[in-house]
Amino acid sequence: MKIAFIGLGNMGGPMARNLAAAGHSVTGFDTAAPMPEGVAPAASAAEAAREAEVVLTMLPNGQILRAVAAEVTPVMPKGAVLCDCSTVDVESAREVARQAEAAGLGALDAPVSGGVGGAAAGTLTFMVGGSAESFAKVLPLFEVMGQKAVHCGDAGAGQAAKICNNMILGVTMIATCEAFALADKLGLDRQKMFDVVSTSSGYSWTMNAYCPAPGVGPKSPADNDYRPGFASELMLKDLRLSQQAAEAADADTPMGRLAADLYESFVEREDGRGRDFSAMLPRFERRGRG
Repeated sequence: MKIAFIGLGNMGGPMARNLAAAGHSVTGFDTAAPMPEGVAPAASAAEAAREAEVVLTMLPNGQILRAVAAEVTPVMPKGAVLCDCSTVDVESAREVARQAEAAGLGALDAPVSGGVGGAAAGTLTFMVGGSAESFAKVLPLFEVMGQKAVHCGDAGAGQAAKICNNMILGVTMIATCEAFALADKLGLDRQKMFDVVSTSSGYSWTMNAYCPAPGVGPKSPADNDYRPGFASELMLKDLRLSQQAAEAADADTPMGRLAADLYESFVEREDGRGRDFSAMLPRFERRGRG
């Protein structure tokens, strides 16, 4: 398949490399990131997209996505699919889909879970919104880049699934870190706590697979001085998107709102920037009730 890949940073670069390694013809564009192995460089996003059957994007935010979409949709061949793998606001995803469909194109919003490691290993999970026809066309590419792709519904449904998932993730990580900090102050051994909680009703992904306590459970960023697998500022971005969506939908999400406030303080006023989102644990270790 002829593919354009726009946005070749920490996530997009390895995703594009995996597509090229699988035998697809991949042309790439990025304003700063180096070109991955096997990917042909283009001078602009429009040049990359001009003959592509599928244009994939991995971009920082909805504003940039809208700008890239405005550049590439007029030059893409009729029937091609614009597939955005960024995590952006639901309304940007829906507006880009409307723009693509008006130009005779398919459109998918397909944010991912799995982080940089999953992008490199080709084990991402894709949450996809858009038509069944476009999903079927891009599915072989999802299968190269990831281990699972779920068609969640119409345009915007992929972004909705991603921000709901990550709202749960942020809230659960905070609760897990709070519990470890409380256990410390109660004199409970961390390993004993893990042994109980990981097999009891407190079981969660943040405890069992991504434990924030160094030396406890499977290897995680906590065992690497909290160097990010998923950076705190990215968690803050996703929690803000969840609250933006909640506001638009008139949904009551008090735990999501509190998690957003806590990560905002951690990233913008404390030492969280550039650290894994599980570094909330040392934050709570240092703090008392006040």
